[in-house]
Amino acid sequence: MKAVRRSGEGIEVVEVAPPTGAGVRVRVRSSGICGSDLHLLRSDFPMAHTLGHEIAGHTPDGTAVAVEPVTPCGACPPCRKGDYNLCELGSEMVLGVAADGGMAEELLVPERCLVPLPAGVSPAEACLVEPLAVAIHGLRRARLRGDQRAVVIGAGSIGLCAVAGVAAAGAEVAAVARHDAQREAAARLGAREIEGSYDLAIDASGTRSGLARGLELCRPGGTLLLVGSYWDGFELSGMELCLKEINVVPASMYGRDGAARDIDVAASTLALHPGIADAIITHRYPLEAAEEAFRTAADRSAGAIKVVLEP
Repeated sequence: MKAVRRSGEGIEVVEVAPPTGAGVRVRVRSSGICGSDLHLLRSDFPMAHTLGHEIAGHTPDGTAVAVEPVTPCGACPPCRKGDYNLCELGSEMVLGVAADGGMAEELLVPERCLVPLPAGVSPAEACLVEPLAVAIHGLRRARLRGDQRAVVIGAGSIGLCAVAGVAAAGAEVAAVARHDAQREAAARLGAREIEGSYDLAIDASGTRSGLARGLELCRPGGTLLLVGSYWDGFELSGMELCLKEINVVPASMYGRDGAARDIDVAASTLALHPGIADAIITHRYPLEAAEEAFRTAADRSAGAIKVVLEP
């Protein structure tokens, strides 16, 4: 079967043997290109496996599913608490990083990874369940309430998922976006113009300037939520942070709150708000065109937000 992997030249589509062994076989319908995929390709991080952690498709019996692309140990203290995103395995548990991911025709996953899709959610769009779960997890950690005002800094796919999550919770939301296509998508998802200060500032940019903007827009006693990926570290103004007594809440991936997984909440949110996918997915490519798809995904100024591969 065909699969997307990193070579010395960058991205290439290769022929590999279909997966064998334990697990549930998923015939992939959509696999999204994440900003972290682009970053890892530019790094020295070893990536010998098939790429892709934003995955949706069908099981052999025809069930439409998204995939929660983590395989935590289930036994370490964080896992036992439900915080399996903090599993002691670290990056070794992430599909598309330390094991074969979803940029392929098929993959095998443990049954625990399956996310049955609600009626009305197509696997062609459900690769968004994973990035939406990142936003849902962060908003849960920040304890967002419907009577609050929130602002999102950075309007890539995670930022736009955060806009959608805030709007779905009934709270007022605004967004800071760099590109026209991002601003238009944020407005479609319910974002208003910036006005005043906010109870919750959400940095999805992963940049020092984004964090500075978040501190600026956060009201005294408010919360700064970090859902971006800070590959180069970050700095915060200690004076502003302390004088305003801002609560800083970091968030990573997704976990479980009691019986409810963040990823299942994300799937339900996508079902209740079908406009999310229309606003965020901007490009679709066949698997064979993965190299072109990655080039498109890297060019935000040309209007790309979420670029999806369709095996």
